[in-house]
Amino acid sequence: MSESQPAFIMYLAFLSVVHFGKPGIWVRLKKDIALPLLPKQHRARLERRMVGSTNRWRFPREPFSGDLLGLSQMCKALNVDFEEALKNPDRLCISQIQKILSGNLEKKTIRSGEADVILTCLGSKWELHQPQLFQSETLAKLYLMALAQGTTSPTKELERLLRAQLPGKVKERPPIKKMIISLKINDPLVTKVAFATALKNLYLGEVEMDMDDVLGVLASAHILQLSSLFQRCVAMMVNGLTPSTIKDFYLAGCKYKEEQLTTACEKWLEMNLVPLVGTQIHLRKIPQELLHKVLRSPRLFTFNEYHLLKTLLLWVFLQLNHRIQTVPVHETVLAFFNSFPKKYSFLDQDTGQSLVPLFLCLRLHGIIKGKTLEELRHVNFFPESWLLRVTANHYHALESGGDMAHVKDLTTQAMRFGLLFNQEYTTHSEIIAIYGFFFEIKGIKHDTTSYSFYMQRVRHTDLGFPSSLCEHGPVSLRAERLVKYEIRAQTLVDGKWQEFRTNQITQKFGFVKPSCKSHALKVQTVGIPIYASFSFIFPIS
Repeated sequence: MSESQPAFIMYLAFLSVVHFGKPGIWVRLKKDIALPLLPKQHRARLERRMVGSTNRWRFPREPFSGDLLGLSQMCKALNVDFEEALKNPDRLCISQIQKILSGNLEKKTIRSGEADVILTCLGSKWELHQPQLFQSETLAKLYLMALAQGTTSPTKELERLLRAQLPGKVKERPPIKKMIISLKINDPLVTKVAFATALKNLYLGEVEMDMDDVLGVLASAHILQLSSLFQRCVAMMVNGLTPSTIKDFYLAGCKYKEEQLTTACEKWLEMNLVPLVGTQIHLRKIPQELLHKVLRSPRLFTFNEYHLLKTLLLWVFLQLNHRIQTVPVHETVLAFFNSFPKKYSFLDQDTGQSLVPLFLCLRLHGIIKGKTLEELRHVNFFPESWLLRVTANHYHALESGGDMAHVKDLTTQAMRFGLLFNQEYTTHSEIIAIYGFFFEIKGIKHDTTSYSFYMQRVRHTDLGFPSSLCEHGPVSLRAERLVKYEIRAQTLVDGKWQEFRTNQITQKFGFVKPSCKSHALKVQTVGIPIYASFSFIFPIS
């Protein structure tokens, strides 16, 4: 069988698909594309009927209104699964014709500067050639439909086009009638510049793109069904995530159902919500649905629970104050919420009820400073019952020597602290105080690609210990403290997140080595910065 014969078989099925509808009627090929339909020739009947002199049965209703035996023969010729073809026969016909024609046409050069097709779109006219046009499934379908509509003998027109592509002696190219095709685009992301870039990609293959245009090029590639260009845009967006682009890139990933992009946005925000986005006005743009996903993630990085709370309060403030164009100080945010009526807390009022799921993701028991808890009570943001429960849990933990009877699951309830290890650090540490116990969380850089992270118990009398941590807080004299902990480190390398973690370890911490020091998490990576998270609870001992 010659290369053109499968296309003839397909075209017979194709004609049975495209000849329907009324002049001037448009059918939606995809969400944002409309294609003209051809004049309706036959009204479908409910019963089965025979076709031609071959006595072959055809079914006029869905899922396929064409010739079943002809479709079966076509599938055998092309090694295509018949069951799959029945689900969407029109797409099969177009894509296989496109594959055959583009495969042959790609080997040919453009012999004349004159275009074969004029595409009208976005108020402009674009001249295209067949070898390039057939790289796009959308344009290929438009062209074949125009070929069938614009002649009294579409079969002969396609035959002439196919015969011109047969291998053999080089012949003079037969004159091909210039086609005019139209494409209506309703996607607001598609601009003329972006669409022109996508069409340019048909000719150059690796067209250059600016980050400012990549969103529009992605939308154009989606409409034109240019998968390689679409994936190039996705890769570029994954590597170009910033506080100013995260919202638009995430929404584009959701719109075009590109899981790789949405997942990359979620992972990037899990690391950068508190240390980066939370310090910029771009925090306002983060969609609530995305923010909720990130807050629920066990991988979320924060310096401590209070930092995460401040970030979330700032996000709410920016949602309610659209005219604010600079990041306010924390005192301004507190004063704003304190201005609401005192009869009910902010989250109990109509304005705040939709935000309750976000704040339920916080681990308020991780905020242990009395001054901070008093601040939250004064601002009247949380329901009184929430704050009473947190205060009662702290009281019972202090009374029982630090045992956290209210905390069971390390993954979802642990107190969490973090170190952001930057390029300039050789060592970096913080001292944390919990129920009179003091721990140092520490990161050390051994060489250009080798790091270790660990925690160790320290005495409040040790040299260099910050006096502010114990000046107005309790000090435990217990020689040992049972701790269940996990250390995790994450960093971005070539657009992919590397993750390192210890197991969940239960250990008694004393004051002398080796019991004072945790297991060390050793990290080998070229990525920087490194986001190191320390999660732990004090089990009942």
